[in-house]
Amino acid sequence: MPNGIVRMVLRYAGEVSPGPALTSTSYLVLGLLAERGPSTPYELKASVARSIGRFWPFPHTQLYTEPPRLAAAGLVEEEREADGRRRRRFAVTAAGREALRSWLAEPAEEAIGYRDQGLLKLFFGSQSEAAAVAALAEEQVDMRRRRLDQMEELAVWLEANPGHEFHRRTLELGMRLEAVAVAFWEDVAAEPGPPSEG
Repeated sequence: MPNGIVRMVLRYAGEVSPGPALTSTSYLVLGLLAERGPSTPYELKASVARSIGRFWPFPHTQLYTEPPRLAAAGLVEEEREADGRRRRRFAVTAAGREALRSWLAEPAEEAIGYRDQGLLKLFFGSQSEAAAVAALAEEQVDMRRRRLDQMEELAVWLEANPGHEFHRRTLELGMRLEAVAVAFWEDVAAEPGPPSEG
């Protein structure tokens, strides 16, 4: 039974107070803190930009608001520098690790989300000229090839540094999707008008 339902049942029974509603961002923060150790929100943001941000887009401002919320719930603990910039550093607690483990054990039923501005523009291609569609496709090919090159460089680094096996496997799907996208946009560039019949 999902954690939220368990909490709700227990709350109505008067046994425990309700916990916070945990989101995907909550688990992202808990997971990063569990892997990286104590981190500032800025360090979390930099880590996301190098890794998860390639396939899990979300407003990075949440990395500044979510850790204090998790601290209030007892899932992370906060330590603030006494002087200087008074940076806040967060570390996952035992309760936070348990919440993360419970979430990891739940089924992942959400389908792959694909929010792509290039596809949105292609969808409305009938409102444009074939030359503009061809230019869009060529831009997409170039951009996606660059992204694929970056991913391949990262894959080489992950392969050479032990302890990143699951990061490497996650990246592999991203690389395969980018390769398919490159081939798709090459097809569009070759035939930027309406697809020919059979």
